[in-house]
Amino acid sequence: SNISTEERGILYTEKDLDNSLDKIETMNFHEEKEVNGIKFWSYNAGHVLGAAMFMIEIAGVKLLYTGDFSRQEDRHLMAAEVPNVKPDILIIESTYGTHIHEKREVREARFTQTVHDTISRGGRCLIPVFALGRAQELMLILDEYWEAHPELHDVPIYYASSLAKKCMAVFQTYVNAMNEKIRRQISINNPFVFKHISNLKNIDQFQDIGPSVVMASPGMLQSGLSRELFETWCPDARNSVIIAGYCVEGTLAKMIMSEPEEVISITGQRLPLKCGVKYISFSAHTDYEQTSEFIRQLKPNHIVLVHGEQSEMNRLKSALKRQYEDKKDSPLEIFSPANNEEILLNFRGEKMAKVVGRLASKKPKPGDVISGVLVKRGFNYHIVSPEELQHYTDLSQGVILQKQTIHFTAPFSLLHHCLVQLAGRVEQVEHSGKNCLRVFDAVLIVQDKHKIVLQWEGSDMNDMYADAVLTLCLQIEANPHAIKQSSLRSITQVLNSRW
Repeated sequence: SNISTEERGILYTEKDLDNSLDKIETMNFHEEKEVNGIKFWSYNAGHVLGAAMFMIEIAGVKLLYTGDFSRQEDRHLMAAEVPNVKPDILIIESTYGTHIHEKREVREARFTQTVHDTISRGGRCLIPVFALGRAQELMLILDEYWEAHPELHDVPIYYASSLAKKCMAVFQTYVNAMNEKIRRQISINNPFVFKHISNLKNIDQFQDIGPSVVMASPGMLQSGLSRELFETWCPDARNSVIIAGYCVEGTLAKMIMSEPEEVISITGQRLPLKCGVKYISFSAHTDYEQTSEFIRQLKPNHIVLVHGEQSEMNRLKSALKRQYEDKKDSPLEIFSPANNEEILLNFRGEKMAKVVGRLASKKPKPGDVISGVLVKRGFNYHIVSPEELQHYTDLSQGVILQKQTIHFTAPFSLLHHCLVQLAGRVEQVEHSGKNCLRVFDAVLIVQDKHKIVLQWEGSDMNDMYADAVLTLCLQIEANPHAIKQSSLRSITQVLNSRW
């Protein structure tokens, strides 16, 4: 980490983890999901079985979060994919900084030779491992090597981790999620059913007599069985410890790589360190060559380095800046934030609305005006006709029915006569057993005792029609004799003076 949690506070608690379990949903690689307008999908990361990189799209801005990933195919896993979508922001691990890994064939040969030499001199070989990923890789190598060397068949190989045993059940099940070599081999036999390796449930079952190979967790010798076996075997020069994965500063595994003369046991005793210590990295994290090539193919404008010690992050940041300093056409911003440090990036995006439904049935010509409802869902915009709202949204079109009741004692026939002069066409209809008039095909006038009721569906045009009819009714009620003698022209003048 770039900064201790003591300085910034704990990011989450064990209770937070427990509360999250019920919210977990499974998804396939490349399957796109959308939550509140945020889209995301995943790619194979190659780090361990099931490891995924996530592409996240928010308001058109794409962000790729690699997590732990490896661009090198190993014995059982495919290399991480290179997305075919360019991200605007790349959040990428920096575990190994500017280090470059050995070629796989070279490190496998060094590994098996170290194990063989240890056995040949009568020693024990301890391999501290993480339960998932590297343990399975090393078991594939050792089982194949033992099969090719009959002289080693009497030497036991153990893997000592209850979690590793559970992981093996997963590996034996999801063989089709691995690389092509494993998928071809499964048609003959399951490569994760090992012939020369057995599970060691606990230390009480272990009979420490003669040479043996033990893979035990944890991988950095902090505690547990790997620490217990190390303290037992480190004083014997015939024995060996092979550090096969990444080690954090301050751990025992990192310390013994400098081969001190003695180490301190968990109980505080000083123990001589006479056994051989070899660092042969099988860590499934990208090195500098893999990281820089990955960035070159993706061409992001912003890079955020995470998952690394501060010194390694700074070295990688400097190396990448030197590599891209001449690329003026595509300037690259690189950040290496501490935990909880905020990064602010500004993006200018064009808002585009997609026309859908019947409005999109005909290709518009230049100058055409498209009228519809603008709908925003998450970060997407659509233009739809009001009648189709229910097909593209959770909304539906509603109708406002308006009513206006006024006192009216003048003859209804007089109102009919005046409406004919005003509107030209007046329908006589019946509504709920009462005499009614309909004008402008919009406003219904219901006759009642000493009153009339106007009804219409609310809209700009219908409201205007209703206002005209209402004005006429009020004028008739105020002076029915004058209205009766007036002409169409005077009615129009009255209405105009009202407006």
